[in-house]
This record gives sequence, structure tokens and C-alpha cells, in this order.
Amino acid sequence: MPHDRPSRRRTSLALTLTLVVTTGLLRTGIAGDTGADATRLRVHRLAQNVERAESVRAVKRLQETYAQYSQFGLWSEMTALFADDAQLSYGAGSARGRQAIQNYFLTDFGDGTNGLKPGGLHTQIVLRPLINVSADGQTAKGRWWELSMTGQHGGKADWAAGIFENEYVRERGVWKIARLRYNPMFAGPYATGWRNVDEDQKIVPYHFTPDQTGVPVPDLPDAAIPAADPKMNPATALAALEQRIAAMNEEDKVRNLQNAYGYYMDRKMWDDVTDLFTTDGALSIANIGVYDGPAGIRRALERSGPAGLKQGQLNELVQLDMAVTLEAGGMEARSRGIEFGMLGEADKETAFYTLAVFENRYVKQDGTWRIREMRIFPLMKTDYAQGWAKSQVVDPPPAKHHAPDRPVLTSDVMAPGSIPAFFQSNPVTGKAVSLPAGARTVGHERLLRAPSSAKLAAPSADLEGRLKEAERRLAVSKAWDAAENMNTAYGDYLDDLDFNNLGRLFAEKGHKEVPFSGFYVGRQRIMARDATAPAPGSRPRTMLPLHWLTQPVILVAEDGRSAAARTRLFQPASSRTRAMGFAGGMYHNQVVLENGVWKFWSVVIDEHYFSSPTYEGGWSSAKLTKRNPPVQDATYPPDIPLTKLGDRELGFRGGVGEEISWPGLLPMWFHYRNPVSGRVPDKYWPDCVPCRDYPETSMKNHGYLLPPS
Repeated sequence: MPHDRPSRRRTSLALTLTLVVTTGLLRTGIAGDTGADATRLRVHRLAQNVERAESVRAVKRLQETYAQYSQFGLWSEMTALFADDAQLSYGAGSARGRQAIQNYFLTDFGDGTNGLKPGGLHTQIVLRPLINVSADGQTAKGRWWELSMTGQHGGKADWAAGIFENEYVRERGVWKIARLRYNPMFAGPYATGWRNVDEDQKIVPYHFTPDQTGVPVPDLPDAAIPAADPKMNPATALAALEQRIAAMNEEDKVRNLQNAYGYYMDRKMWDDVTDLFTTDGALSIANIGVYDGPAGIRRALERSGPAGLKQGQLNELVQLDMAVTLEAGGMEARSRGIEFGMLGEADKETAFYTLAVFENRYVKQDGTWRIREMRIFPLMKTDYAQGWAKSQVVDPPPAKHHAPDRPVLTSDVMAPGSIPAFFQSNPVTGKAVSLPAGARTVGHERLLRAPSSAKLAAPSADLEGRLKEAERRLAVSKAWDAAENMNTAYGDYLDDLDFNNLGRLFAEKGHKEVPFSGFYVGRQRIMARDATAPAPGSRPRTMLPLHWLTQPVILVAEDGRSAAARTRLFQPASSRTRAMGFAGGMYHNQVVLENGVWKFWSVVIDEHYFSSPTYEGGWSSAKLTKRNPPVQDATYPPDIPLTKLGDRELGFRGGVGEEISWPGLLPMWFHYRNPVSGRVPDKYWPDCVPCRDYPETSMKNHGYLLPPS
């Protein structure tokens, strides 16, 4: 996402385009506008829509930046993200105004210290965003989950998780946090595990309704649109808007590429991982070395074993809190994010948690984004049985046949106090990130020379054609954010057993899988079946089987009216009486634009790819067992049982053939080819799950374009 200075130039342009004076100006929507005036008005409306679409991403960037700064104890940089009169509440703790907020961070988070003490851990991962910007584009609301891992090696280690319901404001043209409200949900020491914080777990009120979920930015009524400047040159203004739209489109592609990388790593799909790099690509692992080119990168990957998982192996590498910037010229992009790892082998009863920061550069070649430089800076690897207060695992140097091609750059060597570089300026101040005394940055130099700048073709004189294309491309990026909103809302309502609102997320002819049973087709069937589930007000609420849908790969149809999303089910569970662990699955969901509101066409869950029988033993304590088949719902049977879907449900509980349960390996399905090479995965299913055998369930037979695969 572009950093602050370009965003301020864009804001200045938008303000110029929306300048209001008392006489002689044009308004959008006036009957009889023709020719140059009509084109000017259309460009003017496009400018409004671009600015508000960018606002959704600016708000996401704020909260992701908050998490990245927190990870290294940058309390003053976190404070700068807040508005002048901001309010903060963390459970019982509160503060108002930036100085009080900074004091709170310094005292409650930092124990009076700027930065982290040696051996300190303060990772606050934010995930599952749902953002709504107001119609006037000046305020916004956002809902997030936070998972935190904090503590001190040789001291304590703690878990915590909760829900943010935040408010944001555009203050002097810059988006800031106005109200940060953290509602704690579970917490506990590492040794004994987390528990619900309430005896009867609260339901945090939503800032959205199902329909508002599907409209991240509501349409601005014609009467509310500021007047357009009659002196505005439509061609010049459109050229600037095209660049801003292109930046959003390219950001979507880079995010998809990085998230797809994470999924290929999970399954040790080394051919697909290698495909994502350029032929001169480099992979640098701090304090290990640099691996050059496809052969070197493949050698680095095989440090974790040969291609393909074996029974009982877990290699989950969750990609989180990613910031993306498109560099000048549009041919290079950068990203910075957090990688959370859950590793192990059940047969050996080994398990580890890992944390790392990745800093990547991407290049656009022949219209396709590829990874050119990947830097991985490990921050923590700990034995599951002991946790980060007691265990710091240091991997041995690689064997000779896995040795790197060259040492890491001197400036990339990790030492106590090292902080991976923040290549983006603070999104509020526009200034470079200030580090605590004694800290040094790593990852700020290039591994490879900068790519050559592309020669941009002169824009076409066909303003009508360019306008149509700009509007289409904007719709594509707006669909990306809408799809993420939808997936978040699904998880929220499911967590709270709010089946009435969950059903309202679906299109009239949409369909939903009920796990281990089958598909219900049509909104009314979905809502009627869910009405048989526990009522959302059932009390007490003592169990929290959470549904965090994260790491999306979202492919949008050309017309921006439909999209397909692959999201990771990152699932912790919690109760009041005992600790519970993590489990994982995969959602394959489709959304469509129905009557101006985004709705689910299809919701599919493949689970569980791994699970934790107990918190104490984690995922590596699982043993192969046979379970009785699930009992089918005789009073409200599915329209399409899983048993009718052939090989797509092979091995899944309630599906076809013998059930495969962790630590066995369920088949992993993909709705897309490799985004760089086009390699087709072994388990490839580009349309909705029941679509092959029940064509009437496919969106393409109901007037929608099928998203690319």
C-alpha cells in the first residue's frame, strides 16, 4: 500500500477535484449534461470513488502498522497513529489523548522501557478485519481479532486474544485511530494455557449489519457529492486516477502471490514455491545465508525435507499483518509482514512455534508479479512443551548439501536489538520510523540490482474507453476488500452462533456446507436449517470454537461482480475450565454482487487438516484413530449430501471413503493454478464444490462471470 507522502499528494489531487465554490460549478447527476461536461462529471465521480476505496485500505494499513510497531516496542510510533483526542481502552485500562496513550503503552506494555528488553517478546497479531467507511469518507469503523504472545525469556510467557471494535477518523486529510476498544476474550500463562476471561463469555456488539458488511463504502448520493471544478482537465485528472487504481490492483496481486506462497509452504510444494521466484531470485535467511536462483532456492527449501508432507508432519506458516507498497514506476513492489509457524511431527511427538518477519521485493515481468528477493528474519523458535519463556531453539548450520550460495549481507546479520527495516514511513506522520536507542535495522540493502524502469505507453485519447476501463478496474479492487469483509463477518456470526444474521449474508440462490453433512441450497433453506441450531442467546456461553478466516487469496472476475476466496481457518478454541489448542482447515468461498450488496454464493469448509487433542500435547500428541461416522440430520437433511460429491469429498468426515483424520493427511484442494507458472495442482477444483455434479449451483449459470482460476 503506498506510503504517506504519495497518499498526501493523492489527497491533494482529490481535494482539487472536489473543490467547492459558490458559483459557476458543475454537479454530478444534472440532467442534460453532455460532451465535455459529462466526461468531467464522470471523472469527478470516479475521483470520489477512488478516494473512498483507498480509505478502506488506509484504515487496514493503520491497524497492521500498529501490530508491526508493537512487535518491537515502538510505543511512540504506535502513539502517533492516534488522532488528537483519541481514546484507548484495553479491558479495564483506558487513556485519552496521545500523551496519556503513550504513557499507557510505555507503562503497561513496555514496563517503562522504550523497545523490548533482550529476550523480550511482544507480538500482537491483528487479523480478520471488517472495515466500513462512512458515506462521506471522513470516518470509518473496523472490527479485528488480536492474538498476542508476550513475555520474557527466563521469566514469563503469556497468551491473550480479544476483539477490537475501533473507530477511525480522517484528520487534516490523514487517517488516524480515533477510538481503540479492545475486548478481552481469552488469556492465560503459556504453562497452563488460555481460558475464557468471563464465566459467561460476552458477545461484543457489531458495528455492522449483514448488508453493511457487503458494502464497505456506501454510495454517496448525487446531492452529497461536492461540485466539480469546471477548469479541471478530464484527461489529466483521469491519468492520475488510473495510476491510483493500478496501485490497488497490483497490491491485490502481490498479496495473493505472498499468501499463495504460504499455502505452498504448508504442504511442502517445493516446485510451486520455486515457480514463484524470478530466475535470478534470491532467498536470504538471516544468520544462515543467501540462496541464489531456482536451484539454490530449492536447496534451501529442502532443509525442511523433501517435497510433500508425510503423515503426521505439520508445516503451517501463516502469513499475517502484511504491508505492501508499489514502488515508483509500477514495476517493483515491497512487502513486510509476520510469519507465524506451527511445526512438528506427530510420529516423533515434536512440535515448535516460530515467529519471523519477512521483507520481500517483487518484480513485474511480462505482466506477472514474481518474488525477486525474499528475506526472512527469524525472531523466535520455541519447543512447544516449554514455550518461549524457557526454550529458545537455535537450528544447527545447514548440512553441506543444503549450504547457502553466499553469506548474508553484513547489514542483515541479526544480533540482540536488531529490527527488520520499516521501509514505509509512519502512515500518519509521513516520517521515517524512529527506533529505540541502541537498535539497528537489518534488511535495508538490496540483494540484487534494481530492475530497469519500464517505458510507459502514452495514454489513449479515447477518454470514454479509458473511463470504462478505470471504472472496471476500480470495481475489481473494491471486490477484493468486500470479499475479505464477507469472510470476516461469516466468522464473527458463526463464533457467536448468530445464525439469523449468518443466513442473511447469503445470496438468494447461494449455498452453504454444514460440516460433515452436506450442502443447503438457497438462502431460505440455509436460514431454516440454521434455525435448528442453538439460539444465539443461549447462556451460559462457556465454549469458544473460533473461526479466524485469514491469509486470503482472492480472485475477482473481470467485471468486478463476483470473486472466489481461499482463506485459512486458523482456529483456536477456548473454554472457561480448560485450555485448548489450535486446529486448521481451509475455506473455499465465493461471493457475488446482488442488488448492489455483496453476498455469499458458496461457503465450503475442508477440515480438519490438523487439530490438537489437548493443549498440553498440542497437535503432535494426536494418534491415528477410527471414529464413528457422523449422524446425519434426519429432521432437516441437506439438499446435497457430501456422499454425492465423489472424489472431492474423499477422506473428509461425512464424505466418501474411509475418513482421514489428523495425523493422517487429508487431500488439499486449490481453486487456482500457480499464479506465476500456471502449474495445475494435483487437487484442482476451480468452481464451487457441488458445481461439477450439480451445475445449477454454479454462479456462471446465474448470470455471473466465473472468477479466474
